Amino acid sequence: MFVKHNPEDPVFQFLTGTFHQDIDSTEEALQEFVTEENKEYLESAIVFLTEFMNSEHSGHEKNEYIQHCADGLYFPALGLTPIQWLKTVVEQLKEAVKTK
Repeated sequence: MFVKHNPEDPVFQFLTGTFHQDIDSTEEALQEFVTEENKEYLESAIVFLTEFMNSEHSGHEKNEYIQHCADGLYFPALGLTPIQWLKTVVEQLKEAVKTK
């Protein structure tokens, strides 16, 4: 894993803070995040998540990192790899920014 428990990493903060073991569903967790955060932070999240997805780390490393940080999600049940799931989250954040 390329980054371990770095509380300064915005990707780590986003994933651990939003998709932890106490969530009821990914949809509810994301909706709560969108509702509670301001437009500027949502725009920032889109940037740092996109930079993470486009980073030079291997797909395997990215998938492991997402899975480790978003410990409230069981990706096989979602039918997506962690990176595929994160791409859908970014798209949902983009849509949310349009309506804020």
